[in-house]
Amino acid sequence: MFETVRHFLIGDPLPTSAASHERLNKVQALAVLSSDALSSVAYATEEILMVLVAAGTAAVAGGPFVGIAIAALMLIVAGSYYQTIHAYPTGGGSYTVSRENLGINASLVAGAALLIDYLLTVAVSISAGIAAITSAFPALLPYRVVLALVALATTTVINLRGLRESGRIFSIPTYFFVVAIFGLILVGAVRVATGSLQITPATVTASWETFHSLTLFVILRAFASGCSALTGVEAISNGVTVFRKPEAQNASKTLLWMAGLLVAMFLGLTFLAHQIGIVPEEGQTVVSLIARSVFGRTVPYFLIQAATALILILAANTSFSDFPRLANLIARDRFLPQQFALVGDRLVYAVGIQVLSVMAGILIVAFRAQTHALIPLYAVGVFMSFTLSQSGMVIHWWKQKTPGWHRSAAFNGVGAITTALVLIVVTISKFTHGAWITFLLIALLVALFRGIHHHYANVAAQLSLDQAWPKPMRNHTVIVPVDTLHRGVVKAIRYAQTIQGDLKVVTAAVDPEQAEGLSAAWQEIFPEVPLVILPSPYRSVVEPLVAYARAYMEEQGDYVTFILPEFVPPHAWQAILHNQAARVLRQALYATYADWRDRYVVITGVRFFLHT
Repeated sequence: MFETVRHFLIGDPLPTSAASHERLNKVQALAVLSSDALSSVAYATEEILMVLVAAGTAAVAGGPFVGIAIAALMLIVAGSYYQTIHAYPTGGGSYTVSRENLGINASLVAGAALLIDYLLTVAVSISAGIAAITSAFPALLPYRVVLALVALATTTVINLRGLRESGRIFSIPTYFFVVAIFGLILVGAVRVATGSLQITPATVTASWETFHSLTLFVILRAFASGCSALTGVEAISNGVTVFRKPEAQNASKTLLWMAGLLVAMFLGLTFLAHQIGIVPEEGQTVVSLIARSVFGRTVPYFLIQAATALILILAANTSFSDFPRLANLIARDRFLPQQFALVGDRLVYAVGIQVLSVMAGILIVAFRAQTHALIPLYAVGVFMSFTLSQSGMVIHWWKQKTPGWHRSAAFNGVGAITTALVLIVVTISKFTHGAWITFLLIALLVALFRGIHHHYANVAAQLSLDQAWPKPMRNHTVIVPVDTLHRGVVKAIRYAQTIQGDLKVVTAAVDPEQAEGLSAAWQEIFPEVPLVILPSPYRSVVEPLVAYARAYMEEQGDYVTFILPEFVPPHAWQAILHNQAARVLRQALYATYADWRDRYVVITGVRFFLHT
C-alpha cells in the first residue's frame, strides 16, 4: 500500500539517461529559482513600515528612502553574482567560491549560513502565503498553522516528483504573481496621478526633513528588516547546473531578468504604499491594504491576494531546489551524511528535500506560522553568505588575472564591502530580536560538519588498503548458543553444519533440571554435535555465554562465527510476550568485541518465522 501511494504521489522512477531532459529552460528556471526573490516583495515593504511606524505615524514617510537604498543593494548583489556565474559555471555559489578561495572554514560557515537561510525561506514564505489568505478571509486565521503544514506537504510532494515537473507546475503561479503586481502598481499609479484614489488620513508628505528626523537606529532597523527582499538572489548562481546548455549564459540572463523584476516590483509597491499612506494593520498585509485601496474588495483584489498567496507558498520551491543541491556538495566533501549525495527515483536529491520539509514544519509549528517572528533570524545568514562569496570572488580574480580582472575584482570588492556593512547593520539592529539564534545555529552546524568529517576521515583511514591486510584463516569456530530445543534451533544447527569450522553448541544452565532435559533431548536429535552446558549461578543467560566466547577467543580463536537462532512471531506486538534473548545476546556480543581489531567476529541471526 505504501509503495502504491508513493508511486501515485511521486511517479514512476526515471532512468539516469533522462537527467539531461530534466533540465530547465530560462522561462521555467526563472519561476523555480527566482520565486523566492520575487515573492519577497510581498513582505519586504511591510517589514520596513512596521519598524518605521513604531517611531510614530509620520515616520512611514521614510519608507521610500529606505526602499531606494535597498534597491541599490539589490543591483550590487545581483551584479556580483552575475560574475560568479561565469567564473563558476558548475554552480555551488557561496560554498564553492569560499572553499576554493577562502579555505574550508569559510566555506563551512557559508554552507551553514545558506542551509539555514533556505530552511528559514521555506518557513517564512509559506507563513507569509498563509498570511495573505487569512488577510482575505480572516475567519481562517485560527487555522494558519494547519494551512501552512498542508501547503508545506504539497510543495514537498511536487518537488519530489522531479525538477522539470516542479518547474512546469510553478511557472504559472510565478508569472501570475508578476502580472498581478505590475497590474496593481500600474493601476495604483494612474489613480494616484489622476487623484481618483482616496488617500488615508494618516498620509504624510515625504520629505528629507521627515526622514532626517528619524533616529539612526530606527533607520538602520528598517533597512535591516527590508533587506529580507534580497533573500533568494543567490539561488541562480547556486543552481547553474539545472539550466539547459549553455548553462552559464542562460543562468546569467535569467539572473538579470530576476533583478530587473525584483527592483521594479519592490520600488513600485514601496512608493505606492507611501503615496496612498498605508500604515500596517494587525491581520492585514501591506499588499492587501494597497490592493484594497486601489480596487476595493472586488475581483482584482481577490486575484492579487490569490497570486500573492500562491507565490509565497511556492517560493519555498527555490529552497527545495537549492537546499538539496548544496547539501549534496557538502556531503560529497564528507561534511554531511552521504545520504544527501544520493539521487532519488525522480533524479532529485530526495533526502535533502525530505529533511528540509521536516525541519521547516518544526519551525512553522514552533513560531505559529508568524512571519514577523521568523524574519529576525533570516537576514544574518543571507548577508554572511553574500559577504563570503564576494570576498572569495575578489581573491579568485586576483589569482586568475584574466583580461579585465581589475574591473571584475573591484566590482566584487564593492559588493563584499557593501554586504559586510549590511551584515553589521543587521547584526546590531536585529541581535536582541533573534539574530543571535542564527549565529548560534551556524556555529552548531559548523561543529556538526566537523564532527561528521572527522568520522568519515577516521573510517577511511581504518578501511584504507594501506593498512595491514587480514591474515589468512588458520582456524574457524562456529558457536551456537541455545536455551531450548525447537524447530528454530534445528534450522540454525543445520545451517551451522554447512559452514566450515569447529562447531560449538553451548547453553547456560539457568535451571539445572531444564539443562539436563535439554541435554537428553539433544543426544537424541544431534548425537554427533556435543552440547556444552555452562554453569550460571546467578541465573544469567548472557553473561556465561559471553564469558565462554571471550575465553575461547583469547585462547585460540582467530575467526569466530556466532549463530543466534530466533523465532519471529507474525505480529510485531507479540514480540513483547517473549524474552528477546537473541537480541540481548547480540547486543552484548557487539559490545564485547567492539575493540578487538585483531579478531574477526561474525554474528549471524537465523530466523524461524511463525505463522498466524
